Amino acid sequence: MATQADAQELAALRALSASIGQSPHLTQAAGGNTSLKAGDTLWIKASGTWLKDALTDDIMVPVAMAPLLRAVERRDRAADQPQGFTVAALNPRGLRPSIETTVHALMPQRVVLHVHCVDTISLAVQADGEAEVARRLDGIEWAYVPYFRPGLPLARGIAEKLRPDVDVLILGNHGLVVAAETVAGAELLLRRVRSLLARPARATAAPDLTALTALAGDSGYRFPADVEAHAVALDPESRRMAQAGSLYPDHVIFLGQGSVAARPGETVADVIARLGTPPAAILFPGAGVLMRGDASAGADAMQRCLADVTARIDIAARLNYLTAAENDELVNWDAEQYRQKLNAAGG
Repeated sequence: MATQADAQELAALRALSASIGQSPHLTQAAGGNTSLKAGDTLWIKASGTWLKDALTDDIMVPVAMAPLLRAVERRDRAADQPQGFTVAALNPRGLRPSIETTVHALMPQRVVLHVHCVDTISLAVQADGEAEVARRLDGIEWAYVPYFRPGLPLARGIAEKLRPDVDVLILGNHGLVVAAETVAGAELLLRRVRSLLARPARATAAPDLTALTALAGDSGYRFPADVEAHAVALDPESRRMAQAGSLYPDHVIFLGQGSVAARPGETVADVIARLGTPPAAILFPGAGVLMRGDASAGADAMQRCLADVTARIDIAARLNYLTAAENDELVNWDAEQYRQKLNAAGG
């Protein structure tokens, strides 16, 4: 670190990162990232690591900011490989920076928090989301950025929307960015924006675990890690939204495209036979959700996220789903394949 003050701020950022990582309503699995600018160096969460581990594991990576920003300005594809800009002498473990390092570098503030807040995502997938956010964030300097693939495309999209004093970004089909000059300031802004964007979740009945056990048979499918994940199969509106496509990138990365729902009378074995492949998760209308036995912790976290997001979306809203091309772009992206590999290893 450049100074003792920087070191203190990094310690504060680690504590805040761990706190954010404990809330499934703020971030899930390896999603979300935080950063601190110290002189010419950007310290940012490593790809594939979980924010909740910020106090117990070394998850921050140093990146040389100036050359990275020059690459973004030139639309150089090297900016999509931020590991090429790490400060090797300060990165003995050889960690790779977050896929979204360019987003953090572009924001002029010293501290940047990027979260996959379920309230924000539930608005950012609605076709009228920008107008609804404008109503809620009146008096805050914010900008709306339509969906771009994370990495260089998103960085360029942000660069076009940035204005002086903007310290909040709403990312279409993606999440929330807040920025401030101090960790404490960033935390306060995150709390404020989150409270202004808060939306109640529709209530659902309890899952029918006995029925799910029978439907699983000897398939090896299991209950989700979080009981809350069942809600997407129990609420007809949430289920309709989930079945219609992929709403945000991390769903595609950890669960695959869209969601699979069983037809009336189908068991897990029937669904697999119909699809020809075992999906990461299956929604059983009115009963709950079953996860494939080998589904990763990241998949479990994202199944809970799907339930939390869809339960907050306005049932009358028209939704923006990722296109087939955008789904394919995520599945075939080298940086995401790296993150998935880390996640499968325990992330």
